[in-house]
Formats: sequence, C-alpha cells, structure tokens
Amino acid sequence: VSMFSHIMIGANNIEESKKFYDAILGELGIKPGIIDPKGRCFYFTESGVLGLSVPINGEPACHGNGSTIGFNVTDTAQGDAWHAAGVANGGTTCEETPGVRAGGDMGDMYLAYLRDPADNKICALLRIA
Repeated sequence: VSMFSHIMIGANNIEESKKFYDAILGELGIKPGIIDPKGRCFYFTESGVLGLSVPINGEPACHGNGSTIGFNVTDTAQGDAWHAAGVANGGTTCEETPGVRAGGDMGDMYLAYLRDPADNKICALLRIA
C-alpha cells in the first residue's frame, strides 16, 4: 500500500515549475503535467499524485527548511539523467555531487539533490543492496 495520496509543492511560476518537473519526471517515465482549471499542475502515477500550486493564501511560495521530497530511480544512470534534466531546466544542484554514499545501517544509497525553481529541495534515490 502507498503511504501518500499526493504531495503538493508550492510554486511561484507554474509554467517555470512545470517545465522543470516535466523534464525530471520525464526521465522517470512520467507523463508531462496536466494544468487544471485553477491553474495548478498535476502529475499522476499508479502510486500517487504530485501537484504544483501557487499558494492559496496569496503569499509567495517558499521551501520548507529541512524538507526533502525523494523520487525513486531504477539505476544510477537514470539518477544522473534526472539530475542533468533538472539543471538544464531551471533547477540548481545542491548538497554533494550525485553519487553513491555510505548509508550506515540503512545501506548504501545513490543520491542526487536539486533545488527546483521555487527552491524546494528534492532528490533522486536508489537503495543499493
């Protein structure tokens, strides 16, 4: 069973954020986002929904300090392509360069981190057995 029904990310410019997420999620085999009548953008998968929305309170979107949203990748090459697509489409790299890191009790992991156009921190993750 999936833990989440959806995740909504704040965006200051839906078209700019859609371009970024279309690129990185496209690397994961996810179709481009769909804009709804309220101007929000949604990505639908069998396991959940990712949404982009201008905040409904009228304030600027801002990132949650300490928050990260992780996306599964099938291998390190897909993670590298995900990261490159993000940088090429308005994202910025953050943390260490993409690669395998020792995870201690959690095992080794491939991680690639980005900041999206609204400065939300996201990552690509592959758990290595």
